[in-house]
Amino acid sequence: MKRSIFAFLFGTFSLSAMAAPLGSVTKTVIPADVQQIINVDYRSMQNSPSAQALKAKVLPDQLKQFETALKAAGINPDSDVEQLTFASFRVKDKPLHIIGVASGAFALPKVTARLKAKKVKYDLYRKTRIYPMGASGLSMSLLDDFTMLFGESAAVKLALDARDSEIPSLTTNGMFTDMISSVESDAIWSVLDAPGTQNMMKSALGEAAQLADYDVIKNRLKGSRYKMDFNNGVKFNMDVTTSDSMTAATLSSLLKAGMMYKKMNASPIEKTAMDNLKVDSDSKDLTLKFESDDKKFIGLVNSDLFAAVSR
Repeated sequence: MKRSIFAFLFGTFSLSAMAAPLGSVTKTVIPADVQQIINVDYRSMQNSPSAQALKAKVLPDQLKQFETALKAAGINPDSDVEQLTFASFRVKDKPLHIIGVASGAFALPKVTARLKAKKVKYDLYRKTRIYPMGASGLSMSLLDDFTMLFGESAAVKLALDARDSEIPSLTTNGMFTDMISSVESDAIWSVLDAPGTQNMMKSALGEAAQLADYDVIKNRLKGSRYKMDFNNGVKFNMDVTTSDSMTAATLSSLLKAGMMYKKMNASPIEKTAMDNLKVDSDSKDLTLKFESDDKKFIGLVNSDLFAAVSR
């Protein structure tokens, strides 16, 4: 397990920030066969040194493109955007798609007037306008005064299909919505489906997955959820739901063993990170908890270790 524990933990960080409950419009545009949802309280990121350090290091390409495109349309992300939601999903046998939904005070008439002034032409999909977002390759659709859908054109159209009841939406996926309900009241949350959780845990276990015959137990992993808080430092809590308490305990033991092995030859910053990561099991759940103050976390984000595992 040369670096899998850290890749697991901080690879997850690289996709997360701060968040809030999903809006009703957002739920309707996410197709039912969803792999992962990540919700981001964009406004709150401005108030946390740790969040800003994390954003500077591992800002997702989609978010970089989105920020650039918004500015080109005359929208200030720092003041106008309040919440961002990213969802990855599949529709039938098509490949994985990703959409983003931004919530904020967009003043729809003003935005459309700016786009018209810039002579940006839109495509009409049923009764909904889809605009190109400059050179980013992304497209966007303004659903109302407070909600903007964006992503690759094909993904945006599938999201509009879900909203228009042409295909099932997230609201029909009871298992996923149940997992969301357990975390969406928190400041930070994300939910991942069973196949995504199985792949994530295999990466986390590294060589230990082979020793433990991971293929035998992977189908007992049902999903995972995490929440992250940047108030007074950094707090990260993750639960991996399994089919039984024995599976949860086995995974906990494997991760602990891997950390002990890694710690024997770890650098000081690696040891600090591992000391701050607590692994355990609670009934059918594998639980992971990480805490750090801002100074230590910023040091970790700026370290070579973080650069290596968060790529």
